[in-house]
Amino acid sequence: MATQVSKAVLVRLEALPGKEDDVRDFLNQGLAIVEGEPKTVRWFGVQFGPSSFGIFDAFPDDDGRQTHLSGQVAQALGANTGVLFQEPTIEQLDVVAEKQPV
Repeated sequence: MATQVSKAVLVRLEALPGKEDDVRDFLNQGLAIVEGEPKTVRWFGVQFGPSSFGIFDAFPDDDGRQTHLSGQVAQALGANTGVLFQEPTIEQLDVVAEKQPV
């Protein structure tokens, strides 16, 4: 059975002009990083529009979320702000309901 989640993070990224493919690559690299984070139990790199991207990830508790927010992906976001994308918007969310993966 999948781990139930109660906390999440939504990050919105607006690619700088001409950097859309680089942001897609950045998201794919982020997946490899979070695979080493046991409390990041759901992680999605998404595209909202031509230059708008995001990350949605979920955690069983706030400890997992805070560990993630101080980890390698957060460091990579900081290092690439102004290089690949504008200042990200980071929202901490509570999960109200979920359909767990099978």
